Amino acid sequence: MSAHSRQVAVQEVEKLKVPKNVRQHSENDLNVPYVSGSARFDAMVMIPCSMATLARIASGSSDSALLRAADVFLKERRKLIVVPRETPWNLIHARNVVTLLEAGAIVLPAIPSFYSRPRTIVDAVDTVVWRILDQIGLPNPGAYRWQAEASETKKIEN
Repeated sequence: MSAHSRQVAVQEVEKLKVPKNVRQHSENDLNVPYVSGSARFDAMVMIPCSMATLARIASGSSDSALLRAADVFLKERRKLIVVPRETPWNLIHARNVVTLLEAGAIVLPAIPSFYSRPRTIVDAVDTVVWRILDQIGLPNPGAYRWQAEASETKKIEN
């Protein structure tokens, strides 16, 4: 987590609670395992990912642990998922997204789905989390799954 993202989190959720068992590193510490291609990690998720950070990754900038890790995941052909939440995009944003897609990243905008009929903000946010968990292969039994019967029922009702 970058210093800026920590600041934004505090502004948006007031109090950020990081579980005690989560290791935290300085963003300038390049002696952490995930910045080396020889370390084995399956996936990296950047959520949320600002367009500024996305641009730095697309340009190959590796001047922080976070950016170096993203660069390593791309070069090692490991799963890198970036979750931008900023809209609208300008042409520069779109080109940076294309650059990341071409480099092998998965760009998964934080756009909720409504098939599950979310009733709360947390429910809507969970639809994005479900997609991320699906992308990294982690089970998420609470995820809404589209079923043919549901779509047939809708057609009959309409």
